[in-house]
Amino acid sequence: MDTKKTEDMKFAKKKKKMSGKSRTFMLITIPIVALFFTFNTLPLIQGAIYSFTNFRGYGSYEWVGFRNYIDLFHDARVGSSYLFTFKLAIVTTIIVNAVSLILAMALNSKIRFKSGLRGLYFLPNILGGLVVGYIFNYFFTYILPQIAIMLGFEGNSMLASSKTAWLAIAVVCAWQSIAMNTIIYISGLQTVPEDVYEAGSLDGATGFAKFRYLTFPLILPFFTINVVLCMKNFLMVFDQIMSLTKGGPAQSTESISYLIYNNGMSGGQFGFQSANAVVFFIVIVVNLYYRCVSWVRRRNSYEKIAETDQKRI
Repeated sequence: MDTKKTEDMKFAKKKKKMSGKSRTFMLITIPIVALFFTFNTLPLIQGAIYSFTNFRGYGSYEWVGFRNYIDLFHDARVGSSYLFTFKLAIVTTIIVNAVSLILAMALNSKIRFKSGLRGLYFLPNILGGLVVGYIFNYFFTYILPQIAIMLGFEGNSMLASSKTAWLAIAVVCAWQSIAMNTIIYISGLQTVPEDVYEAGSLDGATGFAKFRYLTFPLILPFFTINVVLCMKNFLMVFDQIMSLTKGGPAQSTESISYLIYNNGMSGGQFGFQSANAVVFFIVIVVNLYYRCVSWVRRRNSYEKIAETDQKRI
């Protein structure tokens, strides 16, 4: 009987302790969920509702059904912004991941001042997008043309031409994003055991073959994370557009986010751009889902190849 009472008392104390933890968890979670719903989910729902109206951002409005969504597919300016945004996102994602991977492999090797160099490369990520954009705006407008004139070329600003303005934006986006991607790649490279490289060396793997068959398959999850994050961030590019070109010249560098902001807030197209925002949200979700699925399949194929090679050995 005494043993049973002791067990019951222990169970009661444990239950009381768990209820205290649950109460603390709820006290922390409920305010966070409430804030998230108020400032994130609720505006999203309101925007989706406004997309079915002719709301101009002020005054009264009327329901127009799917007219805004139909007009989106007939608006040349919207189509151009989608083409520009995806072109910028794809090109910049390739540049960022290529440069970041090379830097990560260099910083992960046995060199002096490795920790200091890692911190130095992370500095661009600390600065805000608008700050970086205005600094590069001055560089592209005044400094770079003067350098071009000194070298005997025309001193035109890259931001003044519709053919080169998007390249300037890509450079700024890449410069600021390379730091974080490099850190993620370094984390991935440090998870690769030295035994793998030793076994590869015994099998005759050197140089690019070692990277292709040993390193890259093992850091593929980190590569997937970087590609997905890059595509998401560059599809939503706004600060760099705002500080460098403001959508110009001749609306050639209008990203979707900038078009939604500019025409929705000051152009009297709040309802129309709300519909654009809903479509853009769906496009981003579908694109990220497709990329995640494709990279998971590729990782599985790499694992099957590795298993086949081990069986052969």
